[in-house]
Amino acid sequence: MSGHSGRNLDLRIPTGTLWVWGLFLGCGLQEVQAQTEVPQKVVNHQAQFWTSVNSTARLSDRWGVVADFHVRRNNFIADPSFYFARAGAAYWTGPRAYAVAGYAHMWLAVPGAEAGTWAFADENRLYQQFQWSTPMGKNNLLQRFRNEQRWVEQYALGVPTGSIRFTNRFRYLMSWSVPVFRNPKAPKLMVADEILMQTGPEVVYNPFDQNRLSLGIQQRLGKGWSFDLAYMYVYQQKFSGYQYDANHTFRLFFYYTSDGRKNAKATPDPHLSGDE
Repeated sequence: MSGHSGRNLDLRIPTGTLWVWGLFLGCGLQEVQAQTEVPQKVVNHQAQFWTSVNSTARLSDRWGVVADFHVRRNNFIADPSFYFARAGAAYWTGPRAYAVAGYAHMWLAVPGAEAGTWAFADENRLYQQFQWSTPMGKNNLLQRFRNEQRWVEQYALGVPTGSIRFTNRFRYLMSWSVPVFRNPKAPKLMVADEILMQTGPEVVYNPFDQNRLSLGIQQRLGKGWSFDLAYMYVYQQKFSGYQYDANHTFRLFFYYTSDGRKNAKATPDPHLSGDE
Protein backbone atom coordinates (compact mmCIF):
# COMPACT_ATOMS: atom_id res chain seq x y z
CA MET A 1 0.00 0.00 0.00
CA SER A 2 1.50 3.17 -1.04
CA GLY A 3 1.13 6.58 0.59
CA HIS A 4 2.22 10.11 0.11
CA SER A 5 3.76 12.68 2.37
CA GLY A 6 3.24 16.46 2.59
CA ARG A 7 4.28 19.34 4.73
CA ASN A 8 2.28 20.00 7.90
CA LEU A 9 0.71 23.48 8.23
CA ASP A 10 2.56 25.49 10.90
CA LEU A 11 -0.02 27.46 12.94
CA ARG A 12 2.43 28.91 15.41
CA ILE A 13 2.48 32.71 15.67
CA PRO A 14 5.86 34.32 16.20
CA THR A 15 6.46 35.54 19.74
CA GLY A 16 7.16 39.08 18.53
CA THR A 17 3.78 39.29 16.81
CA LEU A 18 1.98 38.14 19.95
CA TRP A 19 3.76 40.82 21.97
CA VAL A 20 2.74 43.57 19.52
CA TRP A 21 -0.89 42.45 19.45
CA GLY A 22 -0.93 42.25 23.26
CA LEU A 23 0.37 45.80 23.49
CA PHE A 24 -2.34 47.16 21.17
CA LEU A 25 -5.05 45.18 22.98
CA GLY A 26 -3.92 46.43 26.36
CA CYS A 27 -3.88 50.05 25.21
CA GLY A 28 -7.33 49.64 23.68
CA LEU A 29 -8.78 48.19 26.87
CA GLN A 30 -7.30 51.02 28.94
CA GLU A 31 -8.85 53.60 26.60
CA VAL A 32 -12.27 51.96 26.78
CA GLN A 33 -12.02 51.77 30.56
CA ALA A 34 -11.06 55.44 30.77
CA GLN A 35 -14.07 56.38 28.62
CA THR A 36 -16.56 54.28 30.62
CA GLU A 37 -15.15 54.56 34.13
CA VAL A 38 -17.62 55.95 36.66
CA PRO A 39 -16.22 58.87 38.70
CA GLN A 40 -15.13 57.93 42.18
CA LYS A 41 -17.75 58.38 44.90
CA VAL A 42 -17.36 61.64 46.81
CA VAL A 43 -19.02 62.16 50.21
CA ASN A 44 -19.23 65.64 51.74
CA HIS A 45 -19.63 65.58 55.53
CA GLN A 46 -21.10 68.63 57.22
CA ALA A 47 -22.71 69.68 60.50
CA GLN A 48 -26.11 71.39 60.48
CA PHE A 49 -28.61 73.04 62.79
CA TRP A 50 -32.29 72.74 61.85
CA THR A 51 -35.19 74.35 63.68
CA SER A 52 -38.86 74.87 62.82
CA VAL A 53 -42.29 75.81 64.13
CA ASN A 54 -45.14 73.53 62.97
CA SER A 55 -48.81 74.23 63.62
CA THR A 56 -52.04 72.28 63.18
CA ALA A 57 -55.44 73.91 63.72
CA ARG A 58 -58.63 71.85 63.81
CA LEU A 59 -61.57 74.00 62.66
CA SER A 60 -64.35 71.40 62.51
CA ASP A 61 -64.81 67.63 62.75
CA ARG A 62 -63.38 67.25 59.25
CA TRP A 63 -61.50 70.39 58.28
CA GLY A 64 -58.47 72.29 59.49
CA VAL A 65 -55.28 74.04 58.38
CA VAL A 66 -51.57 73.37 58.81
CA ALA A 67 -48.58 75.69 58.48
CA ASP A 68 -44.88 75.56 59.30
CA PHE A 69 -41.67 77.54 58.92
CA HIS A 70 -38.11 76.12 58.86
CA VAL A 71 -34.56 77.43 59.11
CA ARG A 72 -31.57 75.18 58.42
CA ARG A 73 -27.93 76.25 58.74
CA ASN A 74 -24.68 74.66 57.52
CA ASN A 75 -21.39 74.47 59.43
CA PHE A 76 -23.70 74.20 62.41
CA ILE A 77 -24.97 77.82 62.40
CA ALA A 78 -22.27 79.69 60.44
CA ASP A 79 -23.73 79.48 56.91
CA PRO A 80 -27.26 79.47 55.49
CA SER A 81 -28.76 76.28 54.04
CA PHE A 82 -32.42 77.17 53.42
CA TYR A 83 -35.52 78.96 54.63
CA PHE A 84 -38.80 77.16 54.07
CA ALA A 85 -42.49 78.02 54.49
CA ARG A 86 -45.47 75.73 53.92
CA ALA A 87 -49.25 75.83 54.37
CA GLY A 88 -52.10 73.51 53.50
CA ALA A 89 -55.70 72.50 54.02
CA ALA A 90 -56.29 69.38 56.12
CA TYR A 91 -59.17 66.90 56.03
CA TRP A 92 -59.61 64.42 58.90
CA THR A 93 -60.74 60.96 57.84
CA GLY A 94 -60.73 59.69 61.43
CA PRO A 95 -59.57 60.59 64.94
CA ARG A 96 -55.94 59.75 64.13
CA ALA A 97 -55.74 60.18 60.35
CA TYR A 98 -55.89 63.15 58.00
CA ALA A 99 -54.98 64.21 54.47
CA VAL A 100 -53.33 67.50 53.50
CA ALA A 101 -52.86 69.38 50.23
CA GLY A 102 -51.02 72.67 49.95
CA TYR A 103 -48.20 74.88 48.73
CA ALA A 104 -44.64 75.48 49.96
CA HIS A 105 -41.76 77.78 49.07
CA MET A 106 -38.05 77.31 49.74
CA TRP A 107 -35.21 79.82 49.56
CA LEU A 108 -32.19 77.56 48.98
CA ALA A 109 -28.74 79.05 49.66
CA VAL A 110 -26.18 78.70 46.82
CA PRO A 111 -22.69 80.24 46.54
CA GLY A 112 -22.89 83.81 45.25
CA ALA A 113 -21.04 85.38 42.33
CA GLU A 114 -18.44 86.83 44.71
CA ALA A 115 -16.40 84.83 47.18
CA GLY A 116 -17.99 84.59 50.61
CA THR A 117 -21.44 85.67 49.43
CA TRP A 118 -24.70 83.76 49.10
CA ALA A 119 -27.59 83.83 46.67
CA PHE A 120 -30.97 82.18 47.18
CA ALA A 121 -32.60 79.96 44.56
CA ASP A 122 -36.40 79.81 44.62
CA GLU A 123 -38.26 76.53 44.83
CA ASN A 124 -42.02 76.36 44.36
CA ARG A 125 -43.65 73.20 45.63
CA LEU A 126 -47.10 71.60 45.63
CA TYR A 127 -47.64 68.71 47.98
CA GLN A 128 -50.19 66.09 48.99
CA GLN A 129 -49.92 63.81 51.99
CA PHE A 130 -51.76 61.30 54.13
CA GLN A 131 -50.75 60.79 57.75
CA TRP A 132 -52.01 58.42 60.42
CA SER A 133 -50.94 57.19 63.84
CA THR A 134 -51.46 53.76 65.37
CA PRO A 135 -51.36 53.02 69.12
CA MET A 136 -49.26 49.94 69.88
CA GLY A 137 -49.68 49.35 73.59
CA LYS A 138 -48.01 52.28 75.32
CA ASN A 139 -46.10 53.09 72.14
CA ASN A 140 -47.30 54.95 69.07
CA LEU A 141 -46.39 54.56 65.42
CA LEU A 142 -46.86 57.46 63.03
CA GLN A 143 -46.72 56.89 59.27
CA ARG A 144 -46.90 59.41 56.45
CA PHE A 145 -46.92 59.30 52.67
CA ARG A 146 -46.10 62.58 50.94
CA ASN A 147 -45.94 63.43 47.23
CA GLU A 148 -44.27 66.68 46.12
CA GLN A 149 -44.09 68.44 42.77
CA ARG A 150 -41.01 70.69 42.87
CA TRP A 151 -39.90 73.50 40.52
CA VAL A 152 -36.34 74.52 41.47
CA GLU A 153 -34.56 77.58 40.04
CA GLN A 154 -31.09 76.73 38.67
CA TYR A 155 -27.92 78.72 39.38
CA ALA A 156 -24.42 78.62 37.87
CA LEU A 157 -21.48 80.55 39.31
CA GLY A 158 -23.84 82.45 41.57
CA VAL A 159 -26.08 83.66 38.73
CA PRO A 160 -29.55 82.36 37.73
CA THR A 161 -29.42 80.39 34.47
CA GLY A 162 -33.07 81.02 33.64
CA SER A 163 -33.89 77.31 33.72
CA ILE A 164 -36.14 75.41 36.12
CA ARG A 165 -35.61 71.79 37.21
CA PHE A 166 -38.80 69.80 37.82
CA THR A 167 -38.93 66.70 40.01
CA ASN A 168 -41.75 64.62 41.40
CA ARG A 169 -40.70 63.32 44.82
CA PHE A 170 -42.23 60.51 46.89
CA ARG A 171 -41.63 60.25 50.64
CA TYR A 172 -42.49 57.64 53.26
CA LEU A 173 -41.97 58.30 56.99
CA MET A 174 -42.18 55.95 59.98
CA SER A 175 -41.81 57.50 63.44
CA TRP A 176 -41.99 55.65 66.75
CA SER A 177 -42.85 57.32 70.06
CA VAL A 178 -41.85 55.21 73.08
CA PRO A 179 -42.44 56.22 76.73
CA VAL A 180 -39.42 55.31 78.85
CA PHE A 181 -40.60 56.81 82.16
CA ARG A 182 -43.70 56.11 84.26
CA ASN A 183 -44.41 59.82 84.59
CA PRO A 184 -46.59 60.76 81.56
CA LYS A 185 -45.15 64.27 81.61
CA ALA A 186 -41.59 63.00 81.14
CA PRO A 187 -39.92 62.97 77.70
CA LYS A 188 -40.58 60.12 75.29
CA LEU A 189 -38.05 58.39 73.09
CA MET A 190 -38.46 59.18 69.37
CA VAL A 191 -36.99 57.06 66.55
CA ALA A 192 -37.82 57.97 62.95
CA ASP A 193 -36.74 57.15 59.43
CA GLU A 194 -37.86 58.69 56.14
CA ILE A 195 -36.87 57.66 52.62
CA LEU A 196 -37.26 60.04 49.66
CA MET A 197 -37.34 58.94 46.01
CA GLN A 198 -37.81 61.10 42.91
CA THR A 199 -38.52 61.11 39.19
CA GLY A 200 -38.20 63.82 36.54
CA PRO A 201 -36.70 64.70 33.14
CA GLU A 202 -33.27 65.36 34.68
CA VAL A 203 -33.34 62.50 37.18
CA VAL A 204 -30.92 60.05 35.54
CA TYR A 205 -28.41 58.93 38.17
CA ASN A 206 -30.27 59.55 41.43
CA PRO A 207 -33.84 58.27 41.64
CA PHE A 208 -32.85 57.83 45.29
CA ASP A 209 -32.84 61.35 46.73
CA GLN A 210 -32.07 60.91 50.41
CA ASN A 211 -32.70 59.08 53.67
CA ARG A 212 -33.28 60.77 57.04
CA LEU A 213 -32.70 58.83 60.26
CA SER A 214 -33.51 60.53 63.59
CA LEU A 215 -33.05 59.63 67.23
CA GLY A 216 -34.15 61.92 70.06
CA ILE A 217 -36.83 62.85 72.56
CA GLN A 218 -40.34 64.30 72.44
CA GLN A 219 -41.61 66.56 75.19
CA ARG A 220 -45.03 68.05 75.77
CA LEU A 221 -44.97 71.62 77.16
CA GLY A 222 -48.68 72.24 77.73
CA LYS A 223 -51.33 74.53 76.21
CA GLY A 224 -50.93 72.86 72.82
CA TRP A 225 -47.14 73.17 72.64
CA SER A 226 -44.57 70.38 72.35
CA PHE A 227 -41.12 69.89 70.86
CA ASP A 228 -38.71 67.22 69.73
CA LEU A 229 -34.95 67.38 70.13
CA ALA A 230 -32.95 64.92 68.04
CA TYR A 231 -29.87 63.98 66.11
CA MET A 232 -30.69 63.49 62.43
CA TYR A 233 -28.41 61.78 59.92
CA VAL A 234 -29.24 62.82 56.36
CA TYR A 235 -27.61 60.89 53.51
CA GLN A 236 -28.36 62.55 50.17
CA GLN A 237 -27.32 61.69 46.62
CA LYS A 238 -26.72 64.56 44.18
CA PHE A 239 -27.86 64.70 40.55
CA SER A 240 -24.34 63.77 39.34
CA GLY A 241 -24.86 60.31 40.82
CA TYR A 242 -21.43 60.06 42.46
CA GLN A 243 -21.57 63.03 44.85
CA TYR A 244 -23.22 62.62 48.26
CA ASP A 245 -23.91 64.74 51.32
CA ALA A 246 -23.69 63.19 54.78
CA ASN A 247 -25.31 65.73 57.08
CA HIS A 248 -24.99 65.42 60.86
CA THR A 249 -27.91 67.55 61.97
CA PHE A 250 -28.94 68.91 65.37
CA ARG A 251 -32.72 69.19 65.11
CA LEU A 252 -35.08 71.22 67.30
CA PHE A 253 -38.72 71.26 66.13
CA PHE A 254 -41.58 72.98 67.93
CA TYR A 255 -45.24 72.04 67.47
CA TYR A 256 -48.47 73.85 68.23
CA THR A 257 -51.90 72.23 67.98
CA SER A 258 -55.27 73.88 68.54
CA ASP A 259 -58.85 72.69 68.35
CA GLY A 260 -61.57 75.21 67.53
CA ARG A 261 -64.46 72.76 67.64
CA LYS A 262 -67.24 73.32 70.13
CA ASN A 263 -67.57 70.56 72.72
CA ALA A 264 -64.36 69.00 71.42
CA LYS A 265 -63.39 65.85 73.27
CA ALA A 266 -59.98 65.60 74.86
CA THR A 267 -57.45 64.40 72.33
CA PRO A 268 -54.54 62.03 73.03
CA ASP A 269 -50.99 63.30 73.30
CA PRO A 270 -50.21 64.18 69.67
CA HIS A 271 -47.42 62.43 67.80
CA LEU A 272 -46.25 64.88 65.17
CA SER A 273 -43.48 65.18 62.59
CA GLY A 274 -42.54 68.38 60.79
CA ASP A 275 -39.73 67.63 58.37
CA GLU A 276 -39.25 70.03 55.46
